[in-house]
Amino acid sequence: MSLSAPGTPPQPESLAERFVTLCNVIAQLRSPQGCPWDREQTMKSIKPYTLEETYELLEAIDSDDNAAIQEELGDVLLQVVLDSQIAADEGRFDIIQVIEGITRKMISRHPHVFGDAVAKTAADVRAHWENAKKKEKSRESLLDGIPTDLPALAKTARITKKAAGVGYDFPHRDMLFDKLREEITELQQELYPTGEAPHVPATVDLPPVPDVAITDPALRDRVEGELGDILFVVANIARRWGINPEEALRRSNEKFSNRFRYIERGIAARGRNMQEATLAEMEELYQQGKRQEPR
Repeated sequence: MSLSAPGTPPQPESLAERFVTLCNVIAQLRSPQGCPWDREQTMKSIKPYTLEETYELLEAIDSDDNAAIQEELGDVLLQVVLDSQIAADEGRFDIIQVIEGITRKMISRHPHVFGDAVAKTAADVRAHWENAKKKEKSRESLLDGIPTDLPALAKTARITKKAAGVGYDFPHRDMLFDKLREEITELQQELYPTGEAPHVPATVDLPPVPDVAITDPALRDRVEGELGDILFVVANIARRWGINPEEALRRSNEKFSNRFRYIERGIAARGRNMQEATLAEMEELYQQGKRQEPR
């Protein structure tokens, strides 16, 4: 594909022809003569697929594989068209209304591009965006509109950002580390009779010590609450340094997964299975894999 100047829209006739073809394919799948599986789907039943395709797109973007990104974008587009066709079949709305709605929204929320407003900084753009939202939606709380099913870390960042927007935030971001220490202390007070965790160096040289489950429901509830407070502060720290906490954790998950797969390959290369490997062997391979990662 040849490069075009930034902001060049697709060729209208080609776009229209291909988009109509896609819509026709989805409509036929939903028709009485179409696919039994597609016909029985509802917007609620395909929610898991919508979420799955979104995460697969994120994974493709992380891989920087253009073919994979293109494919996953197509799968996300399929979810939009399929949802819209289901809505049309149920007499709710159709894809045309979806397109018209998002077009109006993007124009109204960018008055500095499509109107007379001025925006010299990203902060000016955000201010225009929020002002337009206030005009469009009648909400009692600043927190209204944050998706209920948003992943918890991402939701924390959104909640605290909204609160910070009206000045409810720590005056200095370094204060959050004092808050984090406070929350960790409160967790230790729930977990240990002395109120403090014993110092146990992180090493693989000791034999495994079985975990003891929390059997007291009230204690479990308090511990869960304190752990939640710690995660809340950590997500807030991420926000104050401009880091997406959900993305940060996703990257750490991927990093650990890659290193664990390295362990599995290393153990297999020795002609053994993971159940036969010792913790020390696995840690050796983990550190070996870590050293081989690009800096």
